[in-house]
Amino acid sequence: MQANFIEELRWRGMLQDMMPGTEEQLKKEMTAAYIGFDPTAASLHIGNLATIMLLKHFQLCGHKPFALVGGATGMIGDPSGKAAEREFLSEETLRFNQDSIKKQLEKFLDFKSGDNSAEMVNNYDWFKDFSFLGFLREAGKHLSVNYMMSKDSVKKRLETGISFTEFSYQLLQGYDFYWLYKNKNVRLQMGGSDQWGNITTGTEIIRRKEATMDIATTDDGSSEEIEHRAFALTTPLVTKADGTKFGKSESGNVWLDPEMTTPYQFYQFWLNTADSECSKLLRVFTLYSQLEIEKLEVEHAENPHLRIMQKAIAKDVTTRVHSEKDFEIVKAASELLFDKNVIEQFELVDSQVVEALDVIKIKKEDYQNCVNLTDFLATLILDTQGEPIIFKSKGDTRKAIQANSVSVNKVKITDPNKALDFELLRGKYLIINHGKQKVYVVELV
Repeated sequence: MQANFIEELRWRGMLQDMMPGTEEQLKKEMTAAYIGFDPTAASLHIGNLATIMLLKHFQLCGHKPFALVGGATGMIGDPSGKAAEREFLSEETLRFNQDSIKKQLEKFLDFKSGDNSAEMVNNYDWFKDFSFLGFLREAGKHLSVNYMMSKDSVKKRLETGISFTEFSYQLLQGYDFYWLYKNKNVRLQMGGSDQWGNITTGTEIIRRKEATMDIATTDDGSSEEIEHRAFALTTPLVTKADGTKFGKSESGNVWLDPEMTTPYQFYQFWLNTADSECSKLLRVFTLYSQLEIEKLEVEHAENPHLRIMQKAIAKDVTTRVHSEKDFEIVKAASELLFDKNVIEQFELVDSQVVEALDVIKIKKEDYQNCVNLTDFLATLILDTQGEPIIFKSKGDTRKAIQANSVSVNKVKITDPNKALDFELLRGKYLIINHGKQKVYVVELV
């Protein structure tokens, strides 16, 4: 027996708002619904994953999901939650991004499941032949400026300024819903809670353009009126306990593309989740059942040091975003660095495990030109913005070494002027610890 979609969202804490009649519509028949994805990057990130999970649960409950990749709206950019207008992307860049996103969505949705197979659509297909005057007649005449200005996404930008281009975004998204309603029988649009205004604009356009009732002939030959109704549903934006936006690591967005966020970095992000966040994240991002999650919560409470909930989240999400094989490799890599016999094990493990690690690559000649360990740690280990990853300065490096909190290849270093005469693991690696929890792997290339 298939689950009730609304009940599923309720217990998972994934239901924010919905229009009256939505639940009744979903109980009545298999319903088609869509969510839009903005192709402003070549990959989706875990901030998008909560809405992807909406479509996943929707399909598991027997309904038909549509994923709309906004080839047209992506040329403008949604002003929702933005303080300034985004830079325009070229058509070539947008097409590349759309193709990449489609491949990612295929990992979550079943595009070959019969009547409720997922479908991918691109709004550029119906907007490309629109003239400006044609769009004004087709969509613009149905909404007042007062109505459009009442939306939060617009009101919040009036103080700093909003262009007509961005102001018109809700009209374009609203027309998307109308087109899908008419051509694909889509009755529901879903999204994050910040999209409520754009989504209800779509239901309003449908209501006004389809103001008259259609007359349909029933099986017994009589006629009946069909009311044109469209529905809206949103899920809460996932935030941290302090109210800040969820989905970013110290280095920025956590992407679904392994080239932009490695499987190891991805796995580590979930593994480092605070205990206070785990119950919510298990419900939103995994496919574990209510019973399974409640069992994990009990086991975790009994032995919090084992990080049972974090490991469960990391396993489920890493496996579905990447693969079972990737999960096994990054799990082994993660456990390797905290193994008490890490030096011996590092020499023995499969090369795939070592290659999966989040490695800091340093030119061999740069390493050899350093005066001592302090010089090396403070000046060479830099991130992409040129900022030191481990220490901010040579002074901080010296203090850490003198405080007995730095080790190289598991050997404590107490002399800030220690020469770089370490034996390289596997001929090119160093393992550097700063305290008990921070572990770095350096590769000389």
